[in-house]
Amino acid sequence: MTSLHASTGHGSEELSTAIDEGAEALLRAQRPDGVFDYGASNLRSTLATAGAVAALHFADPEGAADLIAAGAERLRRTQDADGGWAMVPGLSSEPGPTAVSAAALHLVDPVGSAEQVAAGRRWMADYGGLEAIPHPEVVLWCRQFYGLVGWIEPGDMRRFPLELALLPGLYRRVFDLRLPMASALGLAQTRHRPLNPAQRLLARWAEPRALRGIRQAFEHEDSAGSWSEDAWVTGLVCIGLARAGLGRDMVEAAVGWFRRTMDADGSWATTPLDAAWTMYAVRGLVEAGYAEDPRLAASRDLFVRLQQHRPFLAFGCPPGFWGWSRERGWPAVLETGEILSALSRLPGTGQADAIRAGVAWLTDRQDDRGSWGLCVRNTRVANSGPCPMTTAQAVDALLDSGVPAADRRIRRALRWLSRVQRPEGGFESVWYREHSMGTAAVLETFARCGRAGDETAVRAREWLLGARNEDGSWGDGHGAAGTVEETGWVVASLLAAGVEPAAVEPGVRWLLDSRLPDGGWTPRPVHEYVRRVSRYANPGFTHGMALRALGRYRDATR
Repeated sequence: MTSLHASTGHGSEELSTAIDEGAEALLRAQRPDGVFDYGASNLRSTLATAGAVAALHFADPEGAADLIAAGAERLRRTQDADGGWAMVPGLSSEPGPTAVSAAALHLVDPVGSAEQVAAGRRWMADYGGLEAIPHPEVVLWCRQFYGLVGWIEPGDMRRFPLELALLPGLYRRVFDLRLPMASALGLAQTRHRPLNPAQRLLARWAEPRALRGIRQAFEHEDSAGSWSEDAWVTGLVCIGLARAGLGRDMVEAAVGWFRRTMDADGSWATTPLDAAWTMYAVRGLVEAGYAEDPRLAASRDLFVRLQQHRPFLAFGCPPGFWGWSRERGWPAVLETGEILSALSRLPGTGQADAIRAGVAWLTDRQDDRGSWGLCVRNTRVANSGPCPMTTAQAVDALLDSGVPAADRRIRRALRWLSRVQRPEGGFESVWYREHSMGTAAVLETFARCGRAGDETAVRAREWLLGARNEDGSWGDGHGAAGTVEETGWVVASLLAAGVEPAAVEPGVRWLLDSRLPDGGWTPRPVHEYVRRVSRYANPGFTHGMALRALGRYRDATR
């Protein structure tokens, strides 16, 4: 590995060239409306396709026969050679997509897909069955599909306690983001699952409230036919409503939405990530010195347009938030925090009101314990409950927006972070794999608060330095090969924490050597769709993190 001296000579030229070419590679993905768009190759989802064909089977099997056939063919075509399916076709097989895809094919085409279904079930058996899946939520959804096709008895499907809808606050905390899906499937269970008399009576009382929550989410998206613009989520809701014989207008709208959104190859997509691609791209460009670039004005204005000014009633969220997708997306602390940070670092005054509203929303969403989760306060739901990385991101947003480090909101968050640090010094992250990125996020937050010398920060820094791979990169922190995303975040965080540039130089060297001929970098699936079960890549994040690290290294060595 060659040495890198950024302050003078050839190394400085190489670093500047890498930043400039990387920035231009990133900006080539920007649309005129400011979105950094990577949707063409990154959103086609196996779960979305399986959910769509299953929903159409129950909602309109004859009228949508062409869509069902095309979707089933897509599933057969994207099955891996080992018999399994991946969330993103082309990656390694995963248990959730495999279980759901095999069941969906058996549901819609048991004869024509018998070979593929058998191969999928063999893969699941070799994996260890549903019980071996390391996430209870995935097991829950898979068991629903197994029940639909008779592979388990209806009574063995987990019951969604519809009676909790009589207590709206508790209902939201129990189900969080899953409330529309759980409500719809719970409504179906009142017709198809054995219930005792008390459960049946309570379900009858709760039915209008559960249906209202589904409709609130539906109407938030202007009754266009989807929930979260996601074929998987929409499929689950549509399956439940169709089997319950309720919300027929919503079911018909969903069928129309499925028809409008099916790709020519027979697939459906997960939620468009307009905001999630763009926020990391913009943040990386800003840290690489492009804040004044006029091309970013479009993205700044996009963020202002995407902020939502009406409450999300289904989740009890006030206005002022951002989601991961478009103007009517679902609320998220992670996106709200990152976009606030980006807006605060961009020039101009037109975003001031948006920043104030976003800060108020984050304040409202902070848990009693000091943490932040996805969007519902005080929930402990796996995959959307309190998250160290999300909490660090929310604190960073408050700091960027002008909130002082001594503020009570920030002090409470730091205390909570110190309590949940792992014994070896790392931190969890709900939305990014394993521990490198969560630990990097928390370390930087402590450093920005002037607390890089706290025991929590020192232990995090030492863990990160000890988790570096021999080639200078960082992976998941537990021996996995390095990625641009993890290396970039860790390098940037260590520099923010005051580590000498020489200590991260091997990581910078690795980032420079990992460049593609067009100046960009290769995205890796380090984002958790469901923690430790399904992952995906975000090229905007990849390039943004590389530029963040290189920009900070350049600044640190000047």
